[in-house]
Amino acid sequence: MRRHAGRIRLLPVVLRLASHAPRNRADAWEQYWRTVPAGEVLWDGSPKAEGAQYEELVRRHLDPGLPVLDVGCGNGTWTRWLAERFPEAVGIDQSASAVEQAAREASGVPNAAFGVLDALDDGAGGALRERVGEANVFVRGVFHVLRPGARRTLAANLREAVGSRGRVLLTETNFRGSGLAYLEHLGATARHIPGPLRKAIETLPQPGHFGPRELRRAFPASDWTLLEETEVVIGTVPLAEPGVPGVPAEIPGYCAVLAAR
Repeated sequence: MRRHAGRIRLLPVVLRLASHAPRNRADAWEQYWRTVPAGEVLWDGSPKAEGAQYEELVRRHLDPGLPVLDVGCGNGTWTRWLAERFPEAVGIDQSASAVEQAAREASGVPNAAFGVLDALDDGAGGALRERVGEANVFVRGVFHVLRPGARRTLAANLREAVGSRGRVLLTETNFRGSGLAYLEHLGATARHIPGPLRKAIETLPQPGHFGPRELRRAFPASDWTLLEETEVVIGTVPLAEPGVPGVPAEIPGYCAVLAAR
């Protein structure tokens, strides 16, 4: 009963913050990356800790001789992680501000490059294929913020990008409770919402979840072979409460590796 009452009090706070978010997807992401304070990107957890979950999947399924595309790269945290494992890592994002920040933070990484591209655009898959040839694709935290039709569009573009030798490794948050339960899991209350979470609520589209059921709808068996799937934990930046040092939140996640048919 107490938890239910807390969610009732939290709801109007969230609705008020979310009312400021741009309705256009591209505008929302550009505003976010243009204004988010350094160190407060909500989902920018520790690549070393989280990445340990992906190492075996990368080793078993992804050709280390191919380049890798980081689709929806944001500030390039994972592009830099990928650059340690592949001959070339190319991060793409629809936000010019994100790409500018990613390029600055990877200035000392010679095999990392970045470009502005909306992977949902018609012809995006062909453009990526033309740029780097057949490639592996890494996607972290993109599909869960898209609607079903956009998920299918992105998957179709990735199919063209990977060709016959590349593979897609995707990892997504998969919290199965309600939206308010998810916010509470990240430390939100009616009295306090951690800064990185508040910034996401007031700027970005409402997230969903992405697991086995959503994968099979976005990546039909007629076009894709599912090579492996597993549960993972997605990390956030430290989320502080008043008077309490911040600690990263752990979000239930889903990871899969696919090959195009």
